[in-house]
Amino acid sequence: MISPLFVVAVALIDADGRVLLQQRPPGKAMADLWEFPGGKVEAGETPESALIRELEEELGIHTHASCLAPATFASEPLGDRHLLLLLYVCRKWEGVPHPHHATALKWVRPAQMYALSMPPADLPLIGILEALL
Repeated sequence: MISPLFVVAVALIDADGRVLLQQRPPGKAMADLWEFPGGKVEAGETPESALIRELEEELGIHTHASCLAPATFASEPLGDRHLLLLLYVCRKWEGVPHPHHATALKWVRPAQMYALSMPPADLPLIGILEALL
């Protein structure tokens, strides 16, 4: 039996319609790839509360569940697990994002994401973001 791995991620959208990506650090799985900020949903958490926690831990920013709009999801085999990646869109937060756990941050337009090395589960999400923005 394959167990699901629930992961939440966010497309933070700035006033210019750009999306924030973070670069995975060396030594981690998929090191150096660009990804949407987020992380695993822990036991007892809703997807929204997990994403709020992850944004505080990873970027040092604060947002509210009412600012997180569900956008799309990805489903991807991941070894002996199956990844379900829930992508939210957020246009309102407090603070300035800083890479607390990532190597770097980058603001890009969705069309620019096709040229970046990204995890396989993130790739199908790009077209949805292009359509939304």
